[in-house]
Amino acid sequence: MGCSTAVRPGQGPVHCLPMRPPRLTTRIARSFQLLATCAALALHAPAPVHAQPRLPTLGDGAATTTSDERRLGDRIIRELYRDPDYIDDPVLQEYVEGIWQYLVDAARTRGELSPELEERFAWEILLGRDRTVNAFALPGGYLGVHLGLIGVVSSRDELASVLAHELSHVTQRHIARLIAQQGKQTPLMIGSMILGALAASRSPDAAMAMMMGGQALAVQNQLNFSRDMEREADRMGYGLMAPAGFAPQGFVTMFDKLQQANRLNDNGSWPYLRSHPLTTERMADMHSRLPRGVAPAPAPSMEHVMMAARARVLSRPGVDVLRQWALQPRSTSFGSLPATQQVAQLYAAALSAVQLRDWPQAREMAQRLLAATAANADGLRQARLLQAELELAAGQPAAALQALPAVQASASSPLPAAAPDAPAADHASGPSLATISVRESRAARRPELLLRTQILLREQGAASMAGPLQTWVTEHPRDATAWQLLAQVWREQGQDLRALRAEAEVQVVRYDYPAAVDRLKAAQDLARRKGATADYIDASIVDTRLRAVQELLSEQLREKAREK
Repeated sequence: MGCSTAVRPGQGPVHCLPMRPPRLTTRIARSFQLLATCAALALHAPAPVHAQPRLPTLGDGAATTTSDERRLGDRIIRELYRDPDYIDDPVLQEYVEGIWQYLVDAARTRGELSPELEERFAWEILLGRDRTVNAFALPGGYLGVHLGLIGVVSSRDELASVLAHELSHVTQRHIARLIAQQGKQTPLMIGSMILGALAASRSPDAAMAMMMGGQALAVQNQLNFSRDMEREADRMGYGLMAPAGFAPQGFVTMFDKLQQANRLNDNGSWPYLRSHPLTTERMADMHSRLPRGVAPAPAPSMEHVMMAARARVLSRPGVDVLRQWALQPRSTSFGSLPATQQVAQLYAAALSAVQLRDWPQAREMAQRLLAATAANADGLRQARLLQAELELAAGQPAAALQALPAVQASASSPLPAAAPDAPAADHASGPSLATISVRESRAARRPELLLRTQILLREQGAASMAGPLQTWVTEHPRDATAWQLLAQVWREQGQDLRALRAEAEVQVVRYDYPAAVDRLKAAQDLARRKGATADYIDASIVDTRLRAVQELLSEQLREKAREK
């Protein structure tokens, strides 16, 4: 594996640029000017007098600072947020981030993650609908994961091995070291390659712009992580597995899977193979690290097979494939499958039927899934979340509220929840939300919090969610989806000033500072019109945020001006 977790020969994510980087960005196909913007990677890279634009100065190419890397990553991620393939699926996001956080904690405990790096880097994961098997690390601690990777790994340990490898590229600052090794002209090349190659996955025009803007093809091979860096990421990543609570065998089985794909599959669906060429030495090194007599890797958990199935369905495989998956549990061979495979097929069938809007089929499969996961707490939770999504999509918010998993009671963060003994809903009409008993409890997890808000918004009854959402965004200020839902809740309550501020925060998270300033100025105007009736505290918060965001915008504009 390597810096960009993909498996396509000759492609790669951000660091190992020879592989085709993720398809997470379509807007990057804007050509020359955008590629020049990407080239903001430049660290004191003086632009040639002829056709090259002047690039922002981010520091000495021989000593790239953590702030330099973060600014570079922010500029790239700004485009990824706008790409239609970017997806914030709370269920999959929680699953992947759960694995990621265990690995980050292990790196911190082992002394591989310095306090400076932890403070300055983003440590955010973005999911993309791309069906290729790929993951990639970006400057500044950003990580991209394709749904194709989640859908193909056999266990959470295999997924953890890929994330651990990518994390090690970040903690060992391989991007900064690569820039230092290649010299001052390399940042421009890297900038063009990163965004240009991302766009090239869909747009030949963008590929041409990439070649023109940074002459990237001429140095493509030089932008690979060195074999020493790959071996280092292997060793460091392997060392994180056990301390993070994952079976180290997952690292070896993932290597075996990649090696088999390398021999049998060269159709471009495994970009990771091209960016992270597997040498015999690396394979042997991983196998030799397993103690003799070690038990085989544990069987995949029920939760993992459900998340893999979800990733495959949400990657948009096509209507024909969805129809096939929706009917799989009705096959004669279904009963002979292992329990985990049955659960995976039932989950895929139910979610596929939801995508096809076949509500009877979806409900049948969801009920079978609930029965199959009844004895497994994690599996049952995921089954109930899926059932709630199904009923919400089918226009039955009361039934959706009942289906939500119970949350752990707590005195803080009041959150309405359906009573665990609430009667089953009549799917033809569904009971009114007013008939569902409510208890005070705490929103333990993001999927339940966001889904519950969406359900209650459907019936204009989400006022009770303002408190839990405010608490959540205070603790997670970069959660754009939560900010957007909070804006909707506040508008439902007639709190337009707060709603405008929340809408601005959504744009701040996505680095769209002009849009954020626009929203905050609209909030200021609203406060002036209200005069003495406006909430003084809310108006003060808006003023403070506007000044802060205007400064961010000014810095952004200064960078663009230096490029011209």
